[in-house]
Amino acid sequence: MSNLILMLVVFGGAFAIGYLLISRVPPLLHTPLMSMTNAISAITILGALMLFSFPTTAMEKILGAVALVTATFNVVGGFVITDRMLKLFKGKKQKT
Repeated sequence: MSNLILMLVVFGGAFAIGYLLISRVPPLLHTPLMSMTNAISAITILGALMLFSFPTTAMEKILGAVALVTATFNVVGGFVITDRMLKLFKGKKQKT
């Protein structure tokens, strides 16, 4: 049970610090920040997958699954947004 409490404390602290840092980023820096959050989310995915390789309680498995789903959602969303932004820089194709 103490591992679960430690995991929740680390999650809560990371959430609070992450929110404070992200909320203070100017809008012009959001695109470079997105690539950094994709890298952090990829590390979170690896950590969640490693959690499933050890014998854990049901609550720890649920927390790992939530971490896996939310990090995957963030990575996919980051790629979608990056793709949309790259399309803005492409010139319009001329009709022949």
